[in-house]
Amino acid sequence: MKRFLSVFAAFAGLFAAQAQNVAHLSRYAAANEALPPVCCTPRIVLYGDSITDGWASQRPDFFAQNGFVGRGISGEETAQMLLRFRQDVLDIHASAFVLLGGINDIAQNMGDPYVEDLTYANILSMIDLAWQNGVRPVICALLPSYSLRWRPEITDTFEKVQSLNARLRAYCERHGITFIDYAEVLAGPDGKILPEFSGDTVHPNAAGYARMEQLLLDKLR
Repeated sequence: MKRFLSVFAAFAGLFAAQAQNVAHLSRYAAANEALPPVCCTPRIVLYGDSITDGWASQRPDFFAQNGFVGRGISGEETAQMLLRFRQDVLDIHASAFVLLGGINDIAQNMGDPYVEDLTYANILSMIDLAWQNGVRPVICALLPSYSLRWRPEITDTFEKVQSLNARLRAYCERHGITFIDYAEVLAGPDGKILPEFSGDTVHPNAAGYARMEQLLLDKLR
């Protein structure tokens, strides 16, 4: 019995370590500890992947001026975001979180085939966790990307983006959740992101972020 328990403990420890590595839990651990106590100003967490990661690092004044906390990690899929949701949203006492994620699911960054139902379920799970803990969910459509430079063999990116976005919009409308579609300010007549706002169709440039910022502030009012 003792041998079984020691083996079980070893496997449990290994699983915990792997989970931390998969979800990059160490990335914001120190920053979370250093956050000041929440008092009068609501804490809004912008949550996601490299788009949010780059946003916070390239335009820190926008975050500081509006009380936003950036918790994006480059390359992450929504499953990884779900794993770190408690640490990087709930435990820092966010009043709201703004989720922009899913393009790396389509890119299959973790090596598994893309399944829209699973990505959709991950996002809904984060919404449920937010509601249960008094956190306002704000859901963003995936940016209107149409090619993945690191995965050129995926040729139906735009169609997958549009399909997931349609489901997210419908869910948010049914449940009274704020939905932000940055395509309103970034896309051309064909619905795809314009080259003046992104060099690779996935990551916004300074002009793209500037447009996104104004729409975000308008939606959060």
